[in-house]
Amino acid sequence: MLLRKAPDLTYADVTPKSLYLDRRKFLRGMGIAGAAALAGARLWDLASPRTSAFAATKFSGLIKSPFSTTEKQNTYDDVTHYNNFYEFGTDKSDPSKNAQKFQTAPWTVSVEGAVKKPRQFTLDEILKLAPLEERIYRHRCVEAWSIVVPWIGYSFSALAKAVEPTPKARYVAFESYYDPRQMPWGKYAGIDFPYVEGLRLDEAMNPLALLCVGMYGESLPNQDGAPVRMVLPWKYGFKSAKSLVKIRFTEKQPPTTWNRMASNEYGFYANVNPKVDHPRWSQAKERRLGEFFKRETLMFNGYGEQVASMYNGMDLRKNY
Repeated sequence: MLLRKAPDLTYADVTPKSLYLDRRKFLRGMGIAGAAALAGARLWDLASPRTSAFAATKFSGLIKSPFSTTEKQNTYDDVTHYNNFYEFGTDKSDPSKNAQKFQTAPWTVSVEGAVKKPRQFTLDEILKLAPLEERIYRHRCVEAWSIVVPWIGYSFSALAKAVEPTPKARYVAFESYYDPRQMPWGKYAGIDFPYVEGLRLDEAMNPLALLCVGMYGESLPNQDGAPVRMVLPWKYGFKSAKSLVKIRFTEKQPPTTWNRMASNEYGFYANVNPKVDHPRWSQAKERRLGEFFKRETLMFNGYGEQVASMYNGMDLRKNY
């Protein structure tokens, strides 16, 4: 496999996508004559309202991952306008509206706990830690809808190896960013923040566990977990923590947000299992965004060949 370096371009070097699109719409609305009447800094100030910290880095030279599905991808519009991100609102359309001013630069991720080399990673260090891949994954939400997304990132194991877990490390805990000043909608969500999640160490080290920095050829939009998140395609979507700021290797099983709030509905493992119903609905079928008819839900979301062996001997009806 040919390995290529991640882009050397930093987030600070790139014009934010939202500003670029807003500028184009503004100029089209003005017309040529109106645009010509404005010059220099005045034109730039009017055409470029500073409404977002999100800088859309375009990634090139991506490795095509052998883990990718060949199923039809959902559209970019689907994936950026139908989101669960309770820090920005509980309706699926809320994050796309409310996350646009979310400040994602500068950004650091602290990695600590049972590791030999604890450290803080800047986002640029994360981008250069391993060759970036495009992985087209199926995803299944516990609410019985599914999507197919071309993510960008690399196996979480690359970051783990950089900090060298000690023999005491048996789990990995993830913590999402939370700032009530930037995320005032969180107080209406009915859950505790910051959002926390966790995996067994062998799950985190599985090649499918993706440390994700982008999708559709560019960096993550705010509403999809910018600037860095986890993606775990064999588990229900709530396991894939967004906007990560802390990763901790632990000896004991860490608490997780939804399991702590409603343990009868959301288990620690959250593996996709069509035979175990949610207390309020069936998990046997799912509806792909953009499709009318439902399809059968696959065990482990179709990734059993890669992950089933990790759960040999476990009762997956109890360890849901």
